[in-house]
Amino acid sequence: MNHSRILLPAVALVALAACQPKTATPVAGDTSPPVATVNGVPITRDFYEFTVKNVSGKTSAQLTPQERALALDNLIHAEVLAQQASKEGLDKTGDAAYMLQMARLSILSKTVSDQYLKDKKPTDAELRTEYDTLVAKLPKQDYHARHILVATPEFAQKVIDRLAKGEKFEDIAKAVSMDSSKDKGGDLGWLPMDRMVPEFSKALMALKPGEYTHTPVQTQFGWHVIQLVETRPHPAPPFDQSKEQVARILEQTRFRDYTDELVKNAKIEKFLDQPASGSAPASAAAPAAAAPAAPSAEAPAAAPAAAPAPSPKQ
Repeated sequence: MNHSRILLPAVALVALAACQPKTATPVAGDTSPPVATVNGVPITRDFYEFTVKNVSGKTSAQLTPQERALALDNLIHAEVLAQQASKEGLDKTGDAAYMLQMARLSILSKTVSDQYLKDKKPTDAELRTEYDTLVAKLPKQDYHARHILVATPEFAQKVIDRLAKGEKFEDIAKAVSMDSSKDKGGDLGWLPMDRMVPEFSKALMALKPGEYTHTPVQTQFGWHVIQLVETRPHPAPPFDQSKEQVARILEQTRFRDYTDELVKNAKIEKFLDQPASGSAPASAAAPAAAAPAAPSAEAPAAAPAAAPAPSPKQ
């Protein structure tokens, strides 16, 4: 018999049980009878059902008697371990204490979000307005491009000179390009503008179909000679297929505004970079660390190990 759907992960079980106060009513308003007790601490019917539902996706009535018993045994074992951890003070010190604190913050944040948004579902009119706003920000065209990637600007210029003499772009790409697209004559397929590294997209936008760059284009991957094959309108996703995603965006915006208002009205003091009382400022104790280097441009998604191409970014 496969019990995998009702086996609680040990860490989750310990965290659940450790969060239960040692009273006859572990959760306010939970007056359901116990399905078991562990050293006098009840595991209530409602908590048992909640646990089974969240782990297996089923109610206990949908489980076999053996599965129901196994789920209860798992919960009992977790409660025993949680009580032992509490007895040893493990829930008050070290990583466990911080993990419990993080779990509390995460769970309560999610609960507040659900509570706030439950009666604030976007209307169809709001969804349509937000959809139109998002579509207006999308790229207007896709670009079918080829490129030849080489290591130096001098080599790239030699490629351009060969093209000027009438050699075919595809033939040169197959012969000298460092990119994996060389096997396809440098063909990168269709690229939306927002999925290319900036230097590459800027050069490509300046071309007309059939043209290639007459000066080498540098990116973090090397030096490129780029050809624009053709363009097409960038298709926007249909409204009906986008409604759920748009709704999530609107709800996230509303909850972020609500959170910002709560933060604005809260009394908050920050001490992150202030020295501890009686200690010298960090700058007096030791020289400041060197500033980190500026991050490199975002790498494309399909970057071959040997020579990455400026294909769509992640």
